[in-house]
Amino acid sequence: MPRGRYSLHDPHDHTPLTEEHFQCAPGPSGWRYVSQLTGPGGAHRGSVDLALDDLGRPIRLELHAGGWQVRGAALDGVTWVRTDPAGLEATEGNVPAHAFTGTSPAFLVATARLLRLTPSSSAIRVRLVALTDPVLAPRTVDQSWALIDREAHATDNGPLLVDEYQVTDLDTGERHAVHIAGDVVLSAPGIELEDLQTPPSTFP
Repeated sequence: MPRGRYSLHDPHDHTPLTEEHFQCAPGPSGWRYVSQLTGPGGAHRGSVDLALDDLGRPIRLELHAGGWQVRGAALDGVTWVRTDPAGLEATEGNVPAHAFTGTSPAFLVATARLLRLTPSSSAIRVRLVALTDPVLAPRTVDQSWALIDREAHATDNGPLLVDEYQVTDLDTGERHAVHIAGDVVLSAPGIELEDLQTPPSTFP
């Protein structure tokens, strides 16, 4: 069960945003990721709880940020309920999309798990519902994912396979690289892995 800490920063000017203390693990029916978010001063900023089924589909998502809450799952596309900080109003949403995304590294692992690309695969287009900080506002985005390299790196625990993905925002044409080992993001725009107490899990 990997445990560790990511630091999240603005990918443009590198302003520190949050730290994400996480643990994750595959199970008999899929994969689960939980984390707590803190600000630069240590104040609690929110949490992430994401569970995937064995095919990589989100069967349960619960996000908290800025007093807002979103609960969602893959149902007729993806469906969610967003609740305001006062808890007085709940807004439902549904979009014919494949999964969710957001600032947490969990969503990069989840998308890679859903697509299951190989180095010989063509790029795949995927539609996602982005839940954007600081109020978890939903926005539909279209991306293209391609696995462009897979390398084995020697470690004390045996070879570690690192996948390099090229992710393209199809609305803007902007491209960036994402490096993932098992169920841990090693690097991505705005994301740095600062601490990892146990090796990444490997999916069957």
